Amino acid sequence: MMHALRKLEINGGRVDQGDTYQLVLPEISEGYTDAQLDDYGGLRRKNYLWRQGTRMELRARFSHTTGELVGTAGFGFWNAPFGDPNVGWPALPKAAWYFYASNESNLPLTLRGAGRGWFASTLDSTRAEALVLAPLAPFIILLNNISRVRSLLWPFVRNRLEISFQEVPVEIDEWHSYRLCWMDDRCEFWVDGESTHRTTFSPGGPMGFVCWIDNQYLVATPSGRFSWGSIPVAKKQWLEISDLNLVATASC
Repeated sequence: MMHALRKLEINGGRVDQGDTYQLVLPEISEGYTDAQLDDYGGLRRKNYLWRQGTRMELRARFSHTTGELVGTAGFGFWNAPFGDPNVGWPALPKAAWYFYASNESNLPLTLRGAGRGWFASTLDSTRAEALVLAPLAPFIILLNNISRVRSLLWPFVRNRLEISFQEVPVEIDEWHSYRLCWMDDRCEFWVDGESTHRTTFSPGGPMGFVCWIDNQYLVATPSGRFSWGSIPVAKKQWLEISDLNLVATASC
């Protein structure tokens, strides 16, 4: 059952609603800007609306192609780990979503490539198997700087964090139909009726629905490089969605 969506507009970001939702970023030379729809505004994380056994369906397109669009964008489910703008308490992250990162980001979630572009992904760092790695983080980062060791160690870490990652090979400036099935024992991602990613990883709930576009970049590498910041937006850009449907279901 659909719940009311909150429009979140930061520093010139705008959510226009007509036959579709259009999330718009203005031209901006410095600072952070965001346009976002979500259904968790004002809620504590334990009261977020969605759990395993949820299906999301929508149609979407972007104003620019992969590589031309700057910042991050996407839609799916997460736990707002860095704090809702209205509730600033941090948490360990978990998500199941379609996620875009522009060329300024570096998110090598696999051993291949830099994790830039348009992809389907899961993550759950709140699991007990992930938490036991926390005291070992400095040693893991140190060892991951040795490429031969990293090829053995990073897959182990990815499994504990339930990180899955698959590029979605479509033109993002064209309309496509997206479906995400977040089940008890798996997550399935579909584009235009075709399966594009299936994983046995399934983040624990509750999580909230989010759809956003911003001008942020993120760097988080296995070797311990972490940084983030804002990217100038030289020309207005947007994410447009329609036919959004969120439903609790026992099947995909």
